[in-house]
Amino acid sequence: MAGSITPKAASVLRGEAARELSKVFRLNAAGLNWPRAIVFLDAALVPMLVFWAIGHEQYLLSALFGLLFAALDDPGGSYGHRAVRVSAFALVGAGVTALGFGIGGEAWGWLVLAAFAVTLVAGLAVAFGVRSLVTALLLNIWFIVALALSFQLHHHAHLTSHTWAQVVAWAGGAALWLAVTFVEWLARGRGDRPQPVPELPGDTARQRLTWPVITFAVIRAAAVAAACALAFGLDLSYGYWIPVATAIAMKPSLEQSTLVAAQRLVGALVGAAAASLLILLPASETGTKLFAVTRGLEVVALVLLMHAVAVRFWNYALYCAAVAAGVLILVSLPQPTNYDVEGYRVLWTVCGVAIGLGLMLLASRLAGDDDES
Repeated sequence: MAGSITPKAASVLRGEAARELSKVFRLNAAGLNWPRAIVFLDAALVPMLVFWAIGHEQYLLSALFGLLFAALDDPGGSYGHRAVRVSAFALVGAGVTALGFGIGGEAWGWLVLAAFAVTLVAGLAVAFGVRSLVTALLLNIWFIVALALSFQLHHHAHLTSHTWAQVVAWAGGAALWLAVTFVEWLARGRGDRPQPVPELPGDTARQRLTWPVITFAVIRAAAVAAACALAFGLDLSYGYWIPVATAIAMKPSLEQSTLVAAQRLVGALVGAAAASLLILLPASETGTKLFAVTRGLEVVALVLLMHAVAVRFWNYALYCAAVAAGVLILVSLPQPTNYDVEGYRVLWTVCGVAIGLGLMLLASRLAGDDDES
């Protein structure tokens, strides 16, 4: 029959698929770092216990992201230099947090416009060096997560969230990292310390904004804006999973390799699938059992983020999966769940990943056109 695939051809296709999948999950033994993960877990337990004690778990995510991203942006060196850099990062992050949670209750058009603007600025930050791009992308991801959490807190959850409290939680997380590094600095003789995550690029040399880079930044911002428009404009049930999945799965820069981009896509899907199953645990629970299961899921999310810190350079797909699962669990807990909406979560995740896939394919074409020119 014309167009049919022979058994031999099918076997070849399966072999190629297996080889590509093995590349996605290939492990780098030197990249596994449990001490770094344990430091994060020890520090992250502080805000978790504090918010459990005062009964305001809706601010936990801001504190955890402030802590994690402050650690990632820490440049190392003398303590004074580190304190100034992390403080500046925390200040900008506080502004991003205020914007994200401040407009969560506004008309969806403002949310889409803000998402486009923040993502565009982040994409163009490469002009100030690769290090600036990494910092901007961290804040960009946090803004999308904050926007998603703010929208559902304003429209669906039965919890009160104050913008100023979210800002304080973010700043508190960053300040906690400064406190941890200060104790380490004193304990190790007040000498210069290396960058906590030395694998991240530290290049601060300015780069020229070429036309393909600008075009990619605009298209990337438009993709995030489209994801937000779908989620917030249509007020979809659990629709905020679309922009969160898009932000995690999306290729952040034109230079990122196709393999790493594929790892982001696969990781986002795996993490979202895991989060979907875990969030079903409290669906049929009430009373004290619901309370216990919810607290347990917060611990699971924290452990997932700890594993993300450990495996960041061990396998990028597993890192993205752990981040996606941890973030989606924490974002979803304020909104009551049931078994009927499980299909929506899966569908919106696929939509978000599809947007990221489309961007990856377009980026490959842009990169190819740039090479030809």
